[in-house]
Amino acid sequence: MSLKSFDHFGSRCAGGKRTRRCCREKRGALLPLRGEDGEGAATPVSPPCHRDTACYTVKLGAATECGRGPCSGRGACLEQRAQEGGENRKYTRAALRAAGGASADLAPGRMDAPAAFTDAEFYQRSFDPQEYLREFCTLSSVQGQPNTLLTQSLRSLFSMFALEGLSGHTLIDVGCGPTIYQLLSACERFQEIICLDYTDRNRRELEKWLRNEPAAFDWSPVVKFVCELEGDREKWAEKEEKVRKKVKQVLKCDVTKPNPTAPVSLPPADCIVSTLCLEAACKDLATFRSALRNISTLVKPGGHLVMVTVLQETFYAFNKQVFSCLYLERSMVEEAVEAAGFDVKLSEMQPYMPGDARTDCRAVLTLVACRRASTTA
Repeated sequence: MSLKSFDHFGSRCAGGKRTRRCCREKRGALLPLRGEDGEGAATPVSPPCHRDTACYTVKLGAATECGRGPCSGRGACLEQRAQEGGENRKYTRAALRAAGGASADLAPGRMDAPAAFTDAEFYQRSFDPQEYLREFCTLSSVQGQPNTLLTQSLRSLFSMFALEGLSGHTLIDVGCGPTIYQLLSACERFQEIICLDYTDRNRRELEKWLRNEPAAFDWSPVVKFVCELEGDREKWAEKEEKVRKKVKQVLKCDVTKPNPTAPVSLPPADCIVSTLCLEAACKDLATFRSALRNISTLVKPGGHLVMVTVLQETFYAFNKQVFSCLYLERSMVEEAVEAAGFDVKLSEMQPYMPGDARTDCRAVLTLVACRRASTTA
């Protein structure tokens, strides 16, 4: 399978005008840097522009970042939306405060990055698995709009778990949440599955489906979608039963701990899968890199890591709650995976549709890596 890259989305300044010139935002006005129009030397904005992020949000004229990473280039900054109403008027400053989420403590003109992080206890208290499933785990929205993130992820997981050598006895799902979609292709390649998640409610919701309780979420449309990818849509009930039989344990985990499943110690597995987890669980890049090192202990040397992660996202929202997300670029993820003792074998990046008011995600990265026999990076 060939690697695909969608690194360059085109450069757009925070005001919406397509450009390759750096600019800064000062009290709502976008001003070119000195030197851009031939007057004096150009003043660099730190960090430098990237190919896919040609401007950087500078608040109130100060040469500092807004605290949420480079400007996404399409007015998607949560702080900007809260100040200006933006494209997502549902999440105004007052609504965000009421929600108690990532922007509950917005200060005038600046986002305080530490206050923006929604930590593990916030998830334990405020993450409603049933609302999350209704919002993000159906094939289409109430308005009939297709769920691009889910279907894109299902296709990617189908392709990754079809790769030669990606099979074995045990698979560990790190940060499973209340979902099973990430297991639908994997269950064909592994004999036993262990699911890990931090929040009690997520684990209980998953266990309801595993026990086939009447009140459990209906995954059958998603299962049918995957069975159709595999060539036989009618085998969906068989696949559901296969997942239920193969999931042997559902355990609490904390990816920020050296042993994520402490006090339980698991033998290293043949593969770990993690979808849409680490970027939400980690407050900064150092924690993200540390979390990858921690979960690397769950997989054997020669075993595999399968990841689905979002890029250039700072928040996602549902049920009047806003949750922070660590801003990541493709290179940051790949470098962190390599530093954790893996060799990246496959890395594909696909753009995410603009205009989804629930998130400012700009791309989705799918990755397969093999753990080195020696973990010395």
